[in-house]
Amino acid sequence: MTYQEAEAFLFEQLPMFQRVGGPAYKKDLHNTYALLEALGNPHLKGKYIHVAGTNGKGSTASFLASVLKESGYKTGLYTSPHLKSFTERMRIDGIPISKEEVIQYVEKFKPIIEELRPSFFELTTAMAFDYFAKEEVDIAVIEVGMGGRLDCTNVIQAEVSIITQIGLDHQQFLGNTLEEITNEKAGIIKENVPTVCSVSENELKLIIREVAEAKNAPFVDSKERYKISITEESIPNWKMMAENLITSEKVEFESGLSASYQIQNLSSVFSALDILKEKGYSITKENIKNGLRNVIVNSGIKGRWQRIPNDKSQAKIIADTGHNIPAFEHIVKMIEKEEFEQLHFVFATVNDKKLEGVLELLPKNAKYYFTQANIPRALNANDLKEIAFKYGLKGDSYSTVAEAFSNAQKNASDKDLIFVGGSTFAVAEIPDL
Repeated sequence: MTYQEAEAFLFEQLPMFQRVGGPAYKKDLHNTYALLEALGNPHLKGKYIHVAGTNGKGSTASFLASVLKESGYKTGLYTSPHLKSFTERMRIDGIPISKEEVIQYVEKFKPIIEELRPSFFELTTAMAFDYFAKEEVDIAVIEVGMGGRLDCTNVIQAEVSIITQIGLDHQQFLGNTLEEITNEKAGIIKENVPTVCSVSENELKLIIREVAEAKNAPFVDSKERYKISITEESIPNWKMMAENLITSEKVEFESGLSASYQIQNLSSVFSALDILKEKGYSITKENIKNGLRNVIVNSGIKGRWQRIPNDKSQAKIIADTGHNIPAFEHIVKMIEKEEFEQLHFVFATVNDKKLEGVLELLPKNAKYYFTQANIPRALNANDLKEIAFKYGLKGDSYSTVAEAFSNAQKNASDKDLIFVGGSTFAVAEIPDL
């Protein structure tokens, strides 16, 4: 079996939420436990950090993995979805799982797959736990796929649980209100495991606090523990300051992920690192500075306010995988802070999201390039154009992201800005991401 055959098997034989949506979602952990038992329960052999939330969990997980690597720990990182290659989903010290390992896992899993018919995410989560156990990592940072309570990753006992921002997303599975969604996310909280929360809304924070107290889990409101401020919006890395509001200690650092929405994530990162240090982990101030600065190299994270080189002109290109209302509230503010003459907006989305709230936020004076990613779940570009027109958003439709992106590059002058977003899968199809 070649790697291409192994990857095709994973994508085509197993229902994958990112591609097909609802049919891939399983509302219980039965298959996950069955898969793990067949592998000898590798998830019981490791130490973990568990990160849930609507937005910010990928950045938070990547920051923590980077700091732990800089601190000398062999660190696993499990995130989803991938952008370019399946191997991005599980890394050790920033290095993706090898293609040879993926082939071996697919061949090993085939009999189990025929028996259990797991989803793509169930299988890959079991694969990640087995890979990290086999490689004997010191600690692994695990990002929740969706929700929390019934997520495949929710089989671990973590060193610390983290819940980032909460927003309306995946309502058909997690609930129609922020309160219902918060309850699902809070499902990762375990007995006596410290819980860090960076949720802003007091009523949602209270839900998480009450779940933590019911499970004797120490609760840390990261915004009450740390104040993160931007001192200079320099390129490529913003200079920032973290102030411990309890001890008044300050740490100046550079963030390899430079966007205002990272402030909330970074307060969680510093709070979680304090908990790890209290548990005996050796993490110095220099380790933290190096980890935050080198997060992209150390974790492989992409698509977070990422500046893309432009080989066609001097126009700036920025891509961001944010795809819901809370994300676009930040994205629009970030766009407004950029200097440009004309905004060229390459935009795509999926067919099972409520678009209205996002479309209301988008700038009306941009030139739009409506497109669709190469997945079954993509919303047709022409349909997207028609819907967007009702909200005052005007432009042309293109059948592929590559075509839309290429036309944006052709049309943009040196002083313009090209932004690509709306869908993780659209960002993934940008050449040379």
